[in-house]
Amino acid sequence: MKYQIEHTNTFYYENFVDQSMNHIRLKPRTDECQRLLEYWTEIIPSSMTKEHIDLWGNHVETFFIPEKHEHLTVKTISTVSIQKSPFIRMIHSTDEMNSIFHSELFHKHYLAYLNETPYTFLYKEQVDEIAAAVGDASDPIQFSLDLMAYINQSLVYDTLATHVNTKAYEAWPIKAGVCQDYTHIMLGVLRAVGIPARYVSGYLYVGENSALIGDAATHAWVEVMIPGIGWVGLDPTNNVEALEQHIRIGTGRDYADVSPLQGVYRGGGQNLDVKVSVMLLDK
Repeated sequence: MKYQIEHTNTFYYENFVDQSMNHIRLKPRTDECQRLLEYWTEIIPSSMTKEHIDLWGNHVETFFIPEKHEHLTVKTISTVSIQKSPFIRMIHSTDEMNSIFHSELFHKHYLAYLNETPYTFLYKEQVDEIAAAVGDASDPIQFSLDLMAYINQSLVYDTLATHVNTKAYEAWPIKAGVCQDYTHIMLGVLRAVGIPARYVSGYLYVGENSALIGDAATHAWVEVMIPGIGWVGLDPTNNVEALEQHIRIGTGRDYADVSPLQGVYRGGGQNLDVKVSVMLLDK
């Protein structure tokens, strides 16, 4: 599958601002299943970017705007090719996989994805409630699939129910939120039962006559580390495995590690307008 993604972020400031320093994470990854074919960034007011790779392997572009400006526009266009086949539902944990999964070395290696974070924090009673409803966690593959389905059935997708700073423990009681909330709740439970899992930021291709949701802006889902297989993507917002329709930008412990655009400036308040378009170029 080959896609072209256009992503535009426009900040409208209440007053003139100056000395704006920004970091963007909008460049899709290249890995064993996804290949970035083309990428470019347009910034208004015009600015050059300097790129580096962060601790989690994400592309980060930094730029500085010294002059006064009333708005800031960051537009990126990416062309990506994805080739991935579904398989996780066909795999069952073996004795060897379970031995690795329960080993001290495995847990030490993925410790960053086993610790709770401010975004993924859930109270113990919340974890116990969800885990009890899902069932036995001894098989990490089946538990992850069952947890994804349970979260999907328990929450209502509502863009007005939460905000960008909502934590998992806040979203669970109201049983509503967006893909970021679904993902943080799932991460919180997986880590609490000892399954390494990370946050994925990217895009979702919905297409025509699709029941998938979450394509209005960047999308979020979970990747679970399965011994002998690697990172497996699961999308609790849609209760599906993350396959050819999921375009990966970055991964981290939670949203804070992969925030698409972060910055500081001198001035007043702001409003943000986001437009994302994902076009299928070739099957």
